[in-house]
Amino acid sequence: MKKAFILGITGQDGSYLAELLLGRGYHVHGLVRRASMFNRARIEHLRSSDPERLTLHYGELSDLTSFRRLLSRVQPDELYHLAGQSHVGLSFEIPEATCQENGLAALHLLEIVRDLQHPMRVYFASSSEIFGATSSFPQCETTPLDPINPYGCAKAFATQIARVYRKAHGVFVVNGITYNHESPRRGENFVTRKITLAAARLRAGAKEPLRLGNLDAVRDWGYAPEYVEGIWQSLQAEAAGDYVFATGQLCSVREFAQAAFAALDLDIGFAGSGVDEVGRRLDNGETVLRIDPVYYRPVEATLLVGDASRARTILRWAPRTVGPEVARVMALADWEKVRGETGS
Repeated sequence: MKKAFILGITGQDGSYLAELLLGRGYHVHGLVRRASMFNRARIEHLRSSDPERLTLHYGELSDLTSFRRLLSRVQPDELYHLAGQSHVGLSFEIPEATCQENGLAALHLLEIVRDLQHPMRVYFASSSEIFGATSSFPQCETTPLDPINPYGCAKAFATQIARVYRKAHGVFVVNGITYNHESPRRGENFVTRKITLAAARLRAGAKEPLRLGNLDAVRDWGYAPEYVEGIWQSLQAEAAGDYVFATGQLCSVREFAQAAFAALDLDIGFAGSGVDEVGRRLDNGETVLRIDPVYYRPVEATLLVGDASRARTILRWAPRTVGPEVARVMALADWEKVRGETGS
């Protein structure tokens, strides 16, 4: 039985990856921070359905001695580093913590792996934000890095240091350069989940309008359960390398919101421009969406759209759910959640 260790197992990607690995016969270990003891909703169904092959260890990656001892004892075949501060906008507010968790933590992890006698394959969760203000479209594994926010800077450092350890020390480490990928398990502070949850609550009768920032911001949005398939496949390859995981298609915040509302039969129109722009239900004119400048980022990335040709060729990976369809899936899931809570 192969053993896998997941850092960030309570997060969106970690929970889907744990499901995939358990389904493939792995014994899955996960590191859970003390702060996450009461935030394990995404994996509770796994803990109850397969307790013999899912083992949680409480600790902190920053506690290097304890973590080294833990990896030495477990001796996993595969190590997935998905942990860290994952909100781009928040990284402007807590830049030091973001760089510690997303940058230096990767270096500490690679040093531990390099010293251990038991060989393991390592996956590092990089991000499209490492490309930032790029003038290359679409971006691929060789596109120069040009991050424009603390999150992207931290991920760029970790991506580069992983390449160094791969070349200089022979560590089997993969950089998965993932573009935005969403699901019903996305945190409620992310714009996609904020949109779909608000749509569900408005359908249930809520009156508070959804407040968003730049509706014209565009992203390459995919579906998280499909992306973890690529993550797993990347560690099954013959050699370690970097892989872009992306749909190659752009979708604006406006288009995502329209798709989410339409999925719940809440068609909205737009009126006005700039900070005065609002969305109104077409049937009764009720304001359901309003622009709020507080949600604008200090700096907005250029067109981040990925070229996943290498993943398609080597891993036989391809996305199936894109942009507006992701919005539809999330909106329907949130409607079931809200309906269950409100009895609507």
